[in-house]
Amino acid sequence: MIKNLAVIKGNSTDPFFNLALERYLLETVDEDTALLYVWQNANTVVIGRNQNPRKECDLGLLKKDGVKLARRLSGGGAVYHDLGNLNFTFLMAEENYDLGRQFDVIIRACGALGIEAVRSGRNDLTARDGRKFSGNAFYKSHGKAYHHGTLLVSADKEKMTRYLTPSKAKLESKSVDSVRSRVADLNELVPDVTVGKLSDALVRAFGEVYGIVPASVEGPDASDPRLAELLEIQESREWNMGSNIRFDFSFGERFGWGEIEIELAVKGETVKGVNVYSDAMDPEYISELKERLTGCAFGKEELIRRVPDQDPRKAADIRDLIGRQEI
Repeated sequence: MIKNLAVIKGNSTDPFFNLALERYLLETVDEDTALLYVWQNANTVVIGRNQNPRKECDLGLLKKDGVKLARRLSGGGAVYHDLGNLNFTFLMAEENYDLGRQFDVIIRACGALGIEAVRSGRNDLTARDGRKFSGNAFYKSHGKAYHHGTLLVSADKEKMTRYLTPSKAKLESKSVDSVRSRVADLNELVPDVTVGKLSDALVRAFGEVYGIVPASVEGPDASDPRLAELLEIQESREWNMGSNIRFDFSFGERFGWGEIEIELAVKGETVKGVNVYSDAMDPEYISELKERLTGCAFGKEELIRRVPDQDPRKAADIRDLIGRQEI
């Protein structure tokens, strides 16, 4: 049961620190508290837990323009962050996690600023003409959970288009020609909306939806050993880029639940290495699939048998995909 609401407004625009702090807050949030963390990243591409950065964004341009690349814990797709974008994270014990209430906070905050927001698809919020202004993603671990997302206020959509390279299948599935054509900044809809006004509206709506006055609290000291450990992970090339070894077989497809690409490194008759890239919203299923395929005999029958059953829809699609390969 939620007895307390807490709000932390981040004062850093460094994505590695902000994502490390988010992980720290997930580990430490009290059982009876719902925490709203509001934060911003400057000039950053953030990719989902299981995405391949080499295919989701133009790494050469990122390096040339000084744009950071950061990987988050949650699933979903790649997003571009700048100071025209506001990020939010709801963190709490899993027993108190209520996606409907959490989306309600955002919708109510937008409504207070004159914007009618609608929940759309698996993880988006849209406004006028069905244009997306918020993408959301979710993560659960050890009895704790978070729901985080972006809110485009005055983001640079030209850079968004420039740096992100979504697959043709993803764009065709949305019946659009580009990333830019399907998103909207909130200040296009209501010109006087600012990041500051939206941040304040979120805090007010947080209290209204939960019926508790939120307390403004400070985050941990930057010298906290656990926060420093998490920051080191977030900054590491291994975490952000993943492996880039040679694979013998690669295949993939886009399904209703997301896109997936499977890479297999085979030695003799055994799968010695596996990469599974996906923008699926459930990062744990993808991680389990990678673990199950690693070390199995290289053959359709065994690969199909190793596909996890936890999500019947994904399992059926992945088994069918494997079955159609020339292995």
